[in-house]
Amino acid sequence: MGRGRAKAKQTKVARDLKYRPVETDFASLERELRGGASPSEIEEVPEQYVDLVEQYSADDSYLDEDDSDERRD
Repeated sequence: MGRGRAKAKQTKVARDLKYRPVETDFASLERELRGGASPSEIEEVPEQYVDLVEQYSADDSYLDEDDSDERRD
């Protein structure tokens, strides 16, 4: 089969997106764009991973090392 079937499907999807009513959750969109979750939204960490969370949250220097390598290039 050629491009005809794929183009027909793309056209159908485009029409659906154009004419279907969209309910936008602007609060959710804002949270996503800000990139951070409020403290109340952070989930509990399972006990088996608590030590890893403490280890990596206490020492964020590993992030700086990766960033400095990229800046040199």
